Amino acid sequence: MALTHRSSNLLKPLSAAVLRRTFSTDTITVETSVPFTSHNCSPPPRTVETTPAEMMSFFRDMATMRRMEIAADSLYKAKLIRGFCHLYDGQEAVAIGMEAAITSKDCIITAYRDHCLFLARGGTLVETFAELMGRKDGCSKGKGGSMHFYKKESGFYGGHGIVGAQVPLGCGLAFAQKYSKEEHVTFAMYGDGAANQGQLFEALNMAALWDLPAILVCENNHYGMGTAEWRAAKSYAYYKRGDYVPGLKVDGMDAFAVKQACKFAKEHALKNGPIILEMDTYRYHGHSMSDPGSTYRKRDEVTGVRQERDPLERIRKLILSHDLATEKELKDTEKEIRKEVDEAIAKAKESPMPDPSELFDNVYVKGFGVEVFGADRKEVKSVLP
Repeated sequence: MALTHRSSNLLKPLSAAVLRRTFSTDTITVETSVPFTSHNCSPPPRTVETTPAEMMSFFRDMATMRRMEIAADSLYKAKLIRGFCHLYDGQEAVAIGMEAAITSKDCIITAYRDHCLFLARGGTLVETFAELMGRKDGCSKGKGGSMHFYKKESGFYGGHGIVGAQVPLGCGLAFAQKYSKEEHVTFAMYGDGAANQGQLFEALNMAALWDLPAILVCENNHYGMGTAEWRAAKSYAYYKRGDYVPGLKVDGMDAFAVKQACKFAKEHALKNGPIILEMDTYRYHGHSMSDPGSTYRKRDEVTGVRQERDPLERIRKLILSHDLATEKELKDTEKEIRKEVDEAIAKAKESPMPDPSELFDNVYVKGFGVEVFGADRKEVKSVLP
């Protein structure tokens, strides 16, 4: 089945100098960093076709995500972001590569490390920062916070705080797609820390019985909170854990490998039912902002991944090797992105806090919850009749 790439919402117009080089050829063929490893299926080829425009968009989008998460770190430390906050820097290639292989009609559901996936699905920087700071202009009206981003119109179903709970919901989305005879799929994402959850295996069993178009994506960053994968799982070859369900292990630090794997998985799921993708990735921050990320892993380990496998630097090198832009032009792009992020933060700060009267909007059936606070809270509105 043909896959339509939804062009990036983050991509800005390129300079005239870059345009002259960028569109000198229509297609570029690149090879994935390492071969795919498969279970009960034949892996896709390592060669991936791309275009200069796509390569430049990958760079800009990942650089935007990286800057956004670094800014979120600073805002949290300044106490402008409260509660839980889980950052995605280091894992950007998963969000970018996946989006390049699917359409907005395909669904994505994930756990609480969700900011960049929301951005990839078409969210804006202002919506992102407003939600992080609990402001009314946030994507969840300031009431979801870092862990509960949502964009239904673009097929993004959250941001979920309960470990592994999003996987059965994702299989439910896939059931709805099959029931409605849609030619679309659902990507249900979880971390290696959630990979031993019983509900995950129950959902996968039903998905396999009913041949649902469900793609389970394990973002294996190798540490479930502060516990290394080898201490938590007897078998941490997560792409094999489905047993009767095919699986594929992917270099999750290579955006083109992710794109190729997701394209392959979508075609498989529509024809044969569920498949597991294990994305071998890495987070630079700790599990959350309350975790320094240095007590259970050595700083040299983080530095080594940054130097050898960083997804943004991989794209930068490809762009330079194909003469699509100069080092200075890429640095200028990063300066523009920094300015855009700063401007989005300033706008988000101007957004008001949600009104207390909206506390139960979009949450409870009329009357439910209000009674808990007594008769004096009867002014709380409900969206339901």
